[in-house]
Amino acid sequence: QVQLVESGGGLVQAGGSLRLSCAASGRTFASYAMGWFRQAPGKEREYVAGITRSGGSTDYAASVKGRFTISRDNAKNTVYLQMNSLKPEDTAVYYCASRRSAGPSRAEREYDYWGQGTQVTVSA
Repeated sequence: QVQLVESGGGLVQAGGSLRLSCAASGRTFASYAMGWFRQAPGKEREYVAGITRSGGSTDYAASVKGRFTISRDNAKNTVYLQMNSLKPEDTAVYYCASRRSAGPSRAEREYDYWGQGTQVTVSA
């Protein structure tokens, strides 16, 4: 069992930055690839970014590539999402998820555990 807790969300103006954190419980964090997803009001949840369990490789959705950076610290059991140049369309609840595999996936169904989400609101 892995428990994931996101933090760092909030209200920011367009062009601003936020850093999300996702803290994982347990001693097997390094066994899991990690992903960030988001869900805007009235929309389906979508993939944002993923990172391999070693942290050596990352993947991004086209909509955030060049603006967002995913990273992890296996010693701290934490994965991060640095979000820069935020746009109003980035407004959503952001979720982290873990996948017991070497690499991330863009498919929700591939993930085993999910956090409760953290709200990010970007004002125009």
